[in-house]
Amino acid sequence: MPSSKDIKKQIGSIENTKKITSAMEMVAASKMRKAEARMHAARPYADKMRQVIGHVGRAHPEYTHSFMEGRETKNAGIIIITSDRGLCGGLNTNVMRAAINLMEDLQNQEIGYRAAALGKKSLPVLNRIGADIMAERSDLGDAPEVTDIAGAVRVVMDAFTAGELDRVYLVYNHFVNTMTQSVQTEQILPITDVADPDELHWDYIYEPEPQAVIDGLMERYVESLVFHGIVENIASEQAARMVAMKSATDNAEDLIEDLKLSYNKARQAAITAELAEITSGAAALEG
Repeated sequence: MPSSKDIKKQIGSIENTKKITSAMEMVAASKMRKAEARMHAARPYADKMRQVIGHVGRAHPEYTHSFMEGRETKNAGIIIITSDRGLCGGLNTNVMRAAINLMEDLQNQEIGYRAAALGKKSLPVLNRIGADIMAERSDLGDAPEVTDIAGAVRVVMDAFTAGELDRVYLVYNHFVNTMTQSVQTEQILPITDVADPDELHWDYIYEPEPQAVIDGLMERYVESLVFHGIVENIASEQAARMVAMKSATDNAEDLIEDLKLSYNKARQAAITAELAEITSGAAALEG
């Protein structure tokens, strides 16, 4: 059994760790509320963009953008969104597992793939499996802007336009609530029919020309989808970190209680041994 001195040292070390995890839990809770507010603010824009794109797709204007044209799939792009930091439970592991499953499905269909990594935590896994990383962006912070990811998204869009990619997927964590985050795998290119079949649809009057308007609209649409995934993933990250740090703090409390019990037993054993020695010494002197 460890000595009471060693146990006391362990208790002090765990109490220091508990203070750190408790502080991290409070910071994550504060950041989660802000991230959730940004996420809810971004959702109406993403929903409206889907509605507009659905109308454009149903209207069949004179000009059809390449993003809306299906083609035989030989190569696919996968945009993977993870966090830049760890200590958020299995959040990043779940995303990478979904991405790897998608890669395996593509390989089984004899479809090549290239990856775009948004967030540091995907890079070690992608490098380990030898994936072709076509774009990378990290250090986005807790409140990124669309311009922060525009470069990486542009690389993917240009590759699709040039025919280097025939399909593009987005893999990220969707924020359901504080306790639940679900991994989403969505095909974002080519754009399929995103309109509600029961919803009324109409064409637009284009100014200056359909091509100029639709080109810009399609690019903003893809950027909005990826940015919405980023915002959802940040909210999921903070929620997962808060829960993970709460669990770590609770585990530290349980461990401290167990160690205190062991410390008391060790002290009691030491006192009993000392009393036994004193009694034995006194009996020897009397004898």
